[in-house]
Amino acid sequence: MKRKLAAAIGIAGMMVSLAACGGEGSGGSGGADADELTVWLTVDAQNNWPELVKAADDAVKKEHPGLTVKHEYYGWPDKNTKLDAVLATDKTPDVVEMGNSEMLGYMVKGAFAPLDPAKFDNSDAWLDGLKDSVTYEGKTYGVPYYAGGRVANWRTDVAEAAGVKEAPTTYEELTAALDKIQKKQGDQFSAWYQPSRDWYAAMSFVYDAGGAIAKEEGGQWKADLSSPESLAGLEEYKKVLDSYMNGDKTKDEADRPIVYGQGNAGMIFAAAWEGATAATPENDKTGDLAKNIENFVMPGPSGENMPVFLGGSDLAVPVKSDAQDLAAEWINAFTGAKGQQGLMEKGNLPNNKTDLATLKDDPATAVPATAAESSWFVPMAPGWGQVEKAQVLQTMLQDIGTGKKSVEAAAKEADAAIDKVINTK
Repeated sequence: MKRKLAAAIGIAGMMVSLAACGGEGSGGSGGADADELTVWLTVDAQNNWPELVKAADDAVKKEHPGLTVKHEYYGWPDKNTKLDAVLATDKTPDVVEMGNSEMLGYMVKGAFAPLDPAKFDNSDAWLDGLKDSVTYEGKTYGVPYYAGGRVANWRTDVAEAAGVKEAPTTYEELTAALDKIQKKQGDQFSAWYQPSRDWYAAMSFVYDAGGAIAKEEGGQWKADLSSPESLAGLEEYKKVLDSYMNGDKTKDEADRPIVYGQGNAGMIFAAAWEGATAATPENDKTGDLAKNIENFVMPGPSGENMPVFLGGSDLAVPVKSDAQDLAAEWINAFTGAKGQQGLMEKGNLPNNKTDLATLKDDPATAVPATAAESSWFVPMAPGWGQVEKAQVLQTMLQDIGTGKKSVEAAAKEADAAIDKVINTK
């Protein structure tokens, strides 16, 4: 998941990867005597918590006098292009930052070294969505760094104008409130601005209903969007679009904060930073959005909190690295107990459930921390990257949102497209 606002919860940027040089995969099969370690991070770390990077450097240098740690920083748009180029050479970095949704394609291709989770603090409590993102065919290929979930955000002024004074805690309360807001504001207003093509939101409905994008059976993955459970989730998503979304139903979520800031929507279900981004001076056309928005945990139709896509960052290791042991030490110094405390103080969600629980007691972090407890992640199938590249889910959702196809017909078509590629490396 790509970070877009460093100040918001869940927006963190630094990941380190541990690479093995032909090793058998315990994450540290060689390189303990290396005199240099190269760490690739994104500019989020460089700009927002350089002191945490230095602390990890110092911890490893203390144990290895004379060690030099070199850092290179990249922006998210060009990071993987540079990484792909260097992986084809013998000059790979020892540690590389990866968005958790970027991991799978590299794991499938054997670009990263397997790691031993036992060597990293709190590995037995890693958040499910992050743990899934570093696991492929039973092996671990990365270390979770931070998490970023999704929350509901609505305008309290709009809610109060419709007679709603408190944020909903159940789905029934939510839809009742949205019905009042929609009636009060009229059909040119979106009580819930929900772009049809936003598959992160739509799949939350699917997983809440007990469905899935795809399931593994006997070592093979099979699409599951046309199962009764998944169809129930998609039907509820369609109901939301029909009832509350009066914007362009061919759009995705890319400019959602900008649209929300224009003042013609009452609520969004989005990454935790999006409400704050909508309220920045350049985006807020209402003049008072910062004073009138509130995050709350998204309730699901099932009666439980809505499971959310858990984005974030992982640290992975190019397989050609000759400093695996040192890379492992650096990663643990950065993402271990002390590192997580520093990252939380910077406004990030931690990589583990133990630390996450402590954030629930702070009003400033309680909502995203609670929301992150229930999560889902993409199928860890060899061909998932091809499914994403073909935008199968987005096409299905646009067909559903615009009414071009029925929910069942669109889901069956999506399943057929997924099944063609999901097991292909």
